[in-house]
Amino acid sequence: MKKLLLHLPLFLLLHLFANCAFAQTADSFSVGSIPYVCSWVVKPMSFSIKNNALTIVAGPKTDMFRDPNVTYNTDNAPKLLFVPDQNFVLSSSIQHSFSSKWDGGAIVLMEDSLHWIKFCFEKDYTGARRVVSVVTKDISDDCNSAEITSNKVYYKIARADNVITLYYSIDSKNWLLIRHLQFNTVKPIRIGFLAQSPLGEKCEVHFDDINYESKKISDPYTGE
Repeated sequence: MKKLLLHLPLFLLLHLFANCAFAQTADSFSVGSIPYVCSWVVKPMSFSIKNNALTIVAGPKTDMFRDPNVTYNTDNAPKLLFVPDQNFVLSSSIQHSFSSKWDGGAIVLMEDSLHWIKFCFEKDYTGARRVVSVVTKDISDDCNSAEITSNKVYYKIARADNVITLYYSIDSKNWLLIRHLQFNTVKPIRIGFLAQSPLGEKCEVHFDDINYESKKISDPYTGE
């Protein structure tokens, strides 16, 4: 066994040990087409998993943000995460009722509590349904993009080595690039699903059509 491990690439070793660590917890689950164990980082009020769909209910005053003014730093939103491959594409529909300001559902990618990306479908400060992305490297930025007229949208995150690309779609067929950035990491990343309700009593978020592929995209503008 020791001889075998010595011949494994470093990334595969990190991936193996990281997944083993998460698999040993009591709060680990399989979700749809995702081939790796998913585990809670902050538990929700409630949740359900059925086939390729996941529902997360976030409780009151739940959020994930490190304010540029350094007046508001919190990371208590429920998150169900897994350790992906070095290169991957993860997509899902996100749907919720947009009851309170900043209620949201997101795909989130984390190295640790100070380095992460939250790609959120959020009720913004104007009351609109908004595509929002937050990139945090010690401090968060806050990028408001397209307004959506429906309670449902499709999101996709692609990783190609140290480059992350975010997309959204109305129909899951035609994708628009939202952000394209370098995200250098030292530790294995985790990725998965988040719900938040910073000012409300709760937010019930439905993730469906979850699809995971272990592949490296070659064209960030098409996501293929």
